[in-house]
Amino acid sequence: MRARFSGPGAVEGDEAKFSFWSSMADLGALVMRSGAPQLHLRIGVALVLVFVGKLSGVIAPVMLGDAINTLSPVQQGGVVIGTTFVGLAIAFALLRLIAACAPYARDAIFTRVSQSTMARAAVESFGHALSLSLDFHQTKQTGTLSRIIDRGARSTDFLIRSLIFSLGPTFIELVLAMVVMVVRLDWSFAMAAFATLVVYAVLTFRITDWRLSHRRDLNETENRAAGLSNDALMNYETLKAFGAEQRLVDSYGRAMSDYVDASAKANSSLNLLNGAQSVILNIGLGAMTVMAGMAVAGGTLQIGDITMAIFLLSGLYAPLGMLGFQYREIRQGLIDMEQMVALKAITPNIVDADAPTLLPPASGQGASIVFEGVSFRHDARSSGLLGVSFEARPGQTVALVGPSGAGKTTVVRLAMRLLDPQEGRVLIDGVDMREARQAELRRAVALVPQDVALFNETLFANIGFARPDATPEDVRAAADAAELGPFIDGLPNGMATRVGERGLKLSGGERQRVGIARALLANPRMLILDEATSALDGPTEAAIQETLRRVKAGRTTLVIAHRLSTIVDADQILVLRRGRIVERGTHAELLAKTGEYAALWRRQTRES
Repeated sequence: MRARFSGPGAVEGDEAKFSFWSSMADLGALVMRSGAPQLHLRIGVALVLVFVGKLSGVIAPVMLGDAINTLSPVQQGGVVIGTTFVGLAIAFALLRLIAACAPYARDAIFTRVSQSTMARAAVESFGHALSLSLDFHQTKQTGTLSRIIDRGARSTDFLIRSLIFSLGPTFIELVLAMVVMVVRLDWSFAMAAFATLVVYAVLTFRITDWRLSHRRDLNETENRAAGLSNDALMNYETLKAFGAEQRLVDSYGRAMSDYVDASAKANSSLNLLNGAQSVILNIGLGAMTVMAGMAVAGGTLQIGDITMAIFLLSGLYAPLGMLGFQYREIRQGLIDMEQMVALKAITPNIVDADAPTLLPPASGQGASIVFEGVSFRHDARSSGLLGVSFEARPGQTVALVGPSGAGKTTVVRLAMRLLDPQEGRVLIDGVDMREARQAELRRAVALVPQDVALFNETLFANIGFARPDATPEDVRAAADAAELGPFIDGLPNGMATRVGERGLKLSGGERQRVGIARALLANPRMLILDEATSALDGPTEAAIQETLRRVKAGRTTLVIAHRLSTIVDADQILVLRRGRIVERGTHAELLAKTGEYAALWRRQTRES
C-alpha cells in the first residue's frame, strides 16, 4: 500500500523504523533495474570473484603450513628445502595474490552496477519528489528532500559494498576457516576461533550502540555550527545592517566549543572500542597459539600447523577491524534507504487520469475556464474557497481582488491544477481538469507570479526555460516585449549574464520583467498575472501594462491585483472575501454598486 503525505516529518528522522529483509528486497530490486550494461554477467562474475578470493585466503595458510611441515632438519643444525616446499611456497604466494587481487577485479567489474544503482535511486527519488503535490512541498522542512535523496542514493552503494562484499564474504570466510580447522587441526580450534569472534562481535555491537548517543551529539553540534555560519553568510546584509557581526561570531564560537567537547567524547569512546577489540582479538590469537604449541608438544600436530592456525585467524581479523564502523553505518544506511523508499511511497495528490481526455485543438483564441461550485480548504487555514463559481470566456480578462487570505492565490493554483478542488470542478475548454493530461494543461497556461523564481543560470536560460526549443531570436523578442532590451544591451555579457541564486543579482523589477518575458515566450492560451507589475517603477509599469494589453489580445487572462488602476479594463472583476465572491461585474458596474470594490477604489484614489 502506498502512503500519503501526512506532514513535514513523514519521511525524516533518525528514528525511522526499518526491516532488514524488506530493505534488502528493495536494494535488490534497485540493482536489477539499475540499467547497468551486462548487469547479470557483472553480478555473476563479481560473486564468483568474492568466493574465489575468500577460498584462496583460507587455503593459502594451509599451503604455508604444509610447506613448513616438509622442512627436514640435518645434523649441522640447518634444514633441507626440497621441491615440495618450493612448490607449496609458490602456491601460498599465488593464493595470497589471488586473495588480494580478487577484490580489485570485483570492484572494477561491479562498480558500474553499484554506481548505476545509486544513480537510478537518485533519479527515481528526484523525479517522484517533483511529482508530489503543492501541499507537500509547502509543508516540507527546508533541505529535507535533498538530504533524503542524497543520503538514500549513497546508502545503496555503501550497503552493497558493506553487506554483500564485506560482511557477507567475511561470514563465508569464517565458515571455510572453521571447516579447515576441524579437518586439519581439531574441533577445539574451531570452537576457540568461533568463541573469540562471537565475544568480539557482541562487545563491538554493545559499545557501538552506547557510542550512538555520543555520535548523535557530535552531529547535532556540527549541524548547529554549520547552520549558524550558513545563516550568517546568507543574511549578511541584515547582519551588517544591525551591526551584529561580533554577536554572530560569539554564537559561532560557542557552537564550535560545544563541537570540540562532543568530538572529544566521541573520539574517547572510539578509542575505548578499538582498545577492547584489540584485547579480545589478541587474547583469542594467543590462546590459539598456546593450544597449537601444546598439540605440537603432544605430537598431534606439526610445527607448520601453528603457522596455519595463526594465519587463518589473522585473516579473519582484518575485515573485522572495521566491524564497529560498518555496524553503525549499515544501520544508518538502512534508515537512509528506508526514508528514500518511504518518500517514493507517498502518492501525489495530483495525478493524471488512467485515460486522460485530450483538450480541444487550439482555435487561435484563448482557453475558456469555468469554476463550478468550487470549494477548497488548506490544512493550515481556518477558511478557504467556499462555493466559488465564475466563467472566463476565450479572450476575456477576469480580475480577482480582495484582502490577503481571501482566496485569490488558491483560485490561481486551482486554475493551473496545482491543487484539485475538494468540492465542485474546474473546467478548461469544457474538460474537467482532473481528466486532462497535466503536461498538456501546463502548455496551455503560463504564470507570472509576484515573486518570480529564477535559476542560478544565464538570462537566456531563464527566459528560454518556458520553451526549450526556442531560438535565440525568439528569446530576444520575448525579452524586448517585456521591456528588457535596454537592460540586456547595457550588460557586458548580455544574455549570457548569470542572475545569481534565486536571481538575487537582479532587482525586483528586473526579475518580474524576466518572468513576463518567460511567460510571453511560452505563448500560452491562458495567461495568469499575480501582481506581475508590483515591483516596477511608474514609467516601466506603464510600458509593461501596454505590453500586457497587447499580449492579452486573443488570450484568456486571469489577474490578481491590489492596485485597481491596473484592472479597470477587465471584462469581469471578482471581489473575494473569506473565500466567497461577494461582488462581481465590470469596473463601472462595481463603482455604481457603491459596495466593497467602490470603497476600495475611493481609498486608493485618495491615497494616490
